[in-house]
Amino acid sequence: MTATTHGPGRTRTPEELQSLAEQAGRDLAEASAAEVVAWAAATFGRSLAVACSMAGDTVLPHLVATVLPGVDVLFLDTGYHFAETIGTRDALAAVLDVQIIDVLAQHSVAEQDAAYGPRLHERNPTLCCQLRKVDPINAELAGYEAWVTGIRREDNALRANAGLVEWDATHQMVKLNPLAAWSFDDLIGYAGAHSVPVNLLLTDGYPSIGCAPCTRRVAPGEDPRAGRWAGLAKTECGLHL
Repeated sequence: MTATTHGPGRTRTPEELQSLAEQAGRDLAEASAAEVVAWAAATFGRSLAVACSMAGDTVLPHLVATVLPGVDVLFLDTGYHFAETIGTRDALAAVLDVQIIDVLAQHSVAEQDAAYGPRLHERNPTLCCQLRKVDPINAELAGYEAWVTGIRREDNALRANAGLVEWDATHQMVKLNPLAAWSFDDLIGYAGAHSVPVNLLLTDGYPSIGCAPCTRRVAPGEDPRAGRWAGLAKTECGLHL
C-alpha cells in the first residue's frame, strides 16, 4: 500500500468526527450543495479533501474551491484512463485554484502485469480495483478528517439514499456528498454556467466514466452506470462500499 504523503493529518478522534457527521447529517439534510460545502470548509479547512474522477464531478472541486481555494483534489490515476479523462484533469488544473494530487497504486501497470498476469481487470476486476483504486485512496485519505465525493442518488440503487453528510465507518472520517440530489442536467448546467471543464465523453454516450478497458457506452434509457463493468455483477469499484 502506498504511504500517505499529503494531508495535514487528523486532530479529532473518530468519536468526535462521527458526532460531527451525525449532527451535520441532521442539520444539513435539506441544505443546498453550497451550504454543505461552506460548512465543510469552515469545519475542516485543510483537513478536507475532494475526490474527483474527472468526469461530470469536475463541478465538485470548483464548488469547493469557491470557499476553500487551493483545496486538495485527489485523482486516482489508475494507468487505465481514457485520454479524455487525463485531458480533463490537466484542463481543470489550469483553470481552478486547486491542488490536484495524482493518487497512484503501489505498482505500475507493467509491474502489476508481471506479478498477476496481464489484463487482471478482465480476470479479476475486483482485485484490480482493490490494487489500483481502493488501497491507494485508503492510504491517502488517512491524512484527512473529511472527504467530498461526487456521489449522486440517481447513479444507481446503491446510492439512492446517500445523505449530504454521512459518517464513513470504513475510513473513520466524515463523508460529504453535496451533489447527492443533483441530476445529470444539473451537473452540465453548472459546468456551463461557470466554465468548468468536463470530460468530453459525457456527451458521447458515457454518463459514468471509469477505466477505459472496463467502460462502454450506455444506450438511451439504460442505467447511467450500465456501462461500468458491463456483463459482470460488479457495479462499484469499492471506494464507496
